[in-house]
Amino acid sequence: MALQIEKSGFTLWFTGMRGAGKTTLASYIGQRLRNVGRQIEVMDGEDLEKAHLSSGLDATKDARNSEARRLGYTAKLLTRNGVVAISASLSPYREPRESLRREIGRFVEVFVDCPVEQLIARDTKGLYKKALAGELPNFTGITEPYEPPNNPEVIVKTHEESVEQSAQKIFQTLLDLGYLKPVEVSAIIGAKARRRPLPPKRPSRPARAARRSAPKAKRTVTRKAVRSVKSAAHRRARR
Repeated sequence: MALQIEKSGFTLWFTGMRGAGKTTLASYIGQRLRNVGRQIEVMDGEDLEKAHLSSGLDATKDARNSEARRLGYTAKLLTRNGVVAISASLSPYREPRESLRREIGRFVEVFVDCPVEQLIARDTKGLYKKALAGELPNFTGITEPYEPPNNPEVIVKTHEESVEQSAQKIFQTLLDLGYLKPVEVSAIIGAKARRRPLPPKRPSRPARAARRSAPKAKRTVTRKAVRSVKSAAHRRARR
């Protein structure tokens, strides 16, 4: 049942590595916001391809950034016209995400976090293993970096939380920020929702320090994964 209340648009931007659960969460959130009368557009990489917004782009850093900016421009237009624009985008680099935050204003970044080992385990297409074996160049998180947000509004851990648990964290944050009303969130979660005081935002780390610290964890994980794949390949070759 649609709720008759004043509604303003905002952008909900999901970022995370391939297979982390961005599209699943975006679809879940979008449907529940529609149920309370919000105008919603859920967009991901496939939508860009269908609309020819990603035509001419490859998997390089510049192309990834161009894709994020194109998607972000669409989200900006939707937001200023009262629509909730939900983007489920790899968008692996911080600079375009931060640029979109400044341009859009009503921008909520959700970091969909999941360890690489878990992503490899749940990858039914075997893309991560192919990338580790050198068969897929420009693969984010393996041969190309993924830069996690320094200070996102929400962090969800899909290897530890259910879709419902992650979604509830997002709805509560949208309520705390004033982008959703208590009556909307109450209707969505089936319980009384209250707005909480916003915690002080952590200062962002300097970009150079972030670049120095973030990739280290990825490289450590990737080395382990590479050794595992190479060992398996060596055993197969000896048979």
